Amino acid sequence: MKALWKGSISFGLVNIPVKLYSASQSHTLDLDMLRKGDLCQVRFARVCRDDGKEIPYEDIVKGYKYKEGDYVVLTDKDFENASVEKSHTIDIMHFVNEKEIDPVYFEKPYFLEPDRSGTKSYALLREAIKQTKKAGIGRFVLKNREHIGLLRIFDDVIIFNQIRYFDEIRNTADLSIPTSKQVTKKEIEMAIDLVKQLSKKFNPKEYKDTYVDELKKIITKKAKGQKVKPKGKEPKPSSAGNLMKLLKQSMKNKAA
Repeated sequence: MKALWKGSISFGLVNIPVKLYSASQSHTLDLDMLRKGDLCQVRFARVCRDDGKEIPYEDIVKGYKYKEGDYVVLTDKDFENASVEKSHTIDIMHFVNEKEIDPVYFEKPYFLEPDRSGTKSYALLREAIKQTKKAGIGRFVLKNREHIGLLRIFDDVIIFNQIRYFDEIRNTADLSIPTSKQVTKKEIEMAIDLVKQLSKKFNPKEYKDTYVDELKKIITKKAKGQKVKPKGKEPKPSSAGNLMKLLKQSMKNKAA
């Protein structure tokens, strides 16, 4: 794995040199953009709005328009100078109970690996987090933006789980959500029984991304000139007056 960032975890007055790696990966198909008529590959060019000429990557800079027609160009050094300390440090601000953080805030996990000179202090922080059953709220700068996250333990590795800021979660007031008065006590009891019947211990190895595999099968069939038939059918919404019947049938199907 290639390190995305190098710096230190600041734990009080203790600095732990670490490298940061992405802890997740996506499984997607590499699809090309093509022209519909002749399947010619589409190329995305960086073109100047004024003269229409293509601009090479090395000639592109970042600028902020502070008034109409006037830009201030910012370099990578400028972003770093905005806060040198934050650019090189994961600063643990305080510790919290992990259960207090709603999963809606979780965004992306990163592995933290200690540098050779920081193995003992890394192990010390890891054991402190384990035994207190707490998680550290930390902040640092990656790709010119400050992030906050949760320092927790996964397979004896300290991970930095990037979390969203409070104002990044949209207000639910704009949604049309039904009240609990729309369902009866009997319906709720039956739904709870179905939940219990479908409950089991979570095992992440049981869940596979089958969509890409199905897409590959379609690609193979189309390459051979075979027709592709849709799998399954679009589900129809359950009617309000039929809920009890459907819940009872679900319980029977699960028990069978």
